[in-house]
Amino acid sequence: MKRKTSNLSRGMLLTLVWISSLCVSAQTINFSIIIKKPCVNTPVSISVDDLIADITSETFALYEVTPSGEKLIHSQLESDYTSRLWFILEGFSAKNSTRKFVLKFQEQDSPNKSNTDIHIYKSGENLTLRQKEQQILSYRFGTMYPPEGVDPLFKRSGFIHPLWSPGGEVLTRVQAPDHYHHYGIWGPWTLTHINDRKVDFWNLYEGQGTVKFAGFLSETTGSVFSGFRALQQHIDFGAKGEDQIAINEILDVRAWNIHDGVRIIDYTTILNTPLPNGIMLDAYRYGGGIGFRATEKWTKDNSTVLTSEGKTRIDADGSNARWCIVEGESEVQEGRSGILFLSHPSNRAHPEPMRVWPLDANGGRGDMFFEFTPIRHRSWELQKGSNYILKYRMIVFDGKIDKEAAEMYWNSFAATPEIKIDSKK
Repeated sequence: MKRKTSNLSRGMLLTLVWISSLCVSAQTINFSIIIKKPCVNTPVSISVDDLIADITSETFALYEVTPSGEKLIHSQLESDYTSRLWFILEGFSAKNSTRKFVLKFQEQDSPNKSNTDIHIYKSGENLTLRQKEQQILSYRFGTMYPPEGVDPLFKRSGFIHPLWSPGGEVLTRVQAPDHYHHYGIWGPWTLTHINDRKVDFWNLYEGQGTVKFAGFLSETTGSVFSGFRALQQHIDFGAKGEDQIAINEILDVRAWNIHDGVRIIDYTTILNTPLPNGIMLDAYRYGGGIGFRATEKWTKDNSTVLTSEGKTRIDADGSNARWCIVEGESEVQEGRSGILFLSHPSNRAHPEPMRVWPLDANGGRGDMFFEFTPIRHRSWELQKGSNYILKYRMIVFDGKIDKEAAEMYWNSFAATPEIKIDSKK
């Protein structure tokens, strides 16, 4: 794989300092994962740099040790400055339970054959992830212009739309007539200051700034996850002379190869400013994080919100949460679809403030808009020479997800399992 290693699950990797002491000639490594909190379908990675020289996907195989014998587990090597082996703790893992694994190295071809269900397709101005024949999401890298007769300032690129539920329901909306600057799933910053000058990258009609796609940094397909990294630039229109880049953003999107009736999608954004004096992201009710303009089908009459703190559509706005379920009526067999949004504990201002449209939004229709907004209550200064990271996960589902399931998915995203070496040969 030729992509930069993300900071996702950094805590998991810190538990693996034992790797450096292992002999590179070891042929098998037996290890256990100790689950401290109940979780479900948990992506896990381990560092393998010192396990064996010149490791490739053909030189190893990972097995879970079960009462009925060893079960081959699909794993995926991610390499750049370091090498990490990714796999998924499939199904439910109980609190304080232990799952055992063995990593086997061999010179001949291993049975760790690729099982790439999620593929990347480019067509026109969109990159689309598909799981077999089912569409997961599209990332718009080409510029989308507003309808004829609407101010062209509303054009933009670099956003997710459509996002499909597992049953094929489109959950996102772009260029709604009430908000032409809304683009599916996206996260521009609203009230900012460059020196003493205000710049708005969200309300495009202000003509102060925009966000645009600047290129793909990598594309990855594998048996555990597939995804891409894109460079997005926040452009300041008000600089002296030519327009200037105010923020370089790396958007890392990966879809996990889960076969459990849901989609698990990670959305990580890495921010860096090239401005000599940095940029201030002022406290405001909108801006950054991850925003979601829901399908036009969802109104106050057929959609709901539930947060980790028990807030609903009535009182969620302005409150803080670790997770939030946003769901509504759909055409799938189950009759409902939705997204569970998860905020990582390492995020700024976690548990994170939210913007949730009130029930009387848009002339009383109560259309659905949700956003994790890390600057809602406190400004954030980005300084030149530093990276700033925000990590989110979306559990996309049909039917219903209750608070108990939401807690398990959040544990899978946020908690760090303990990894213990049992033996090596």
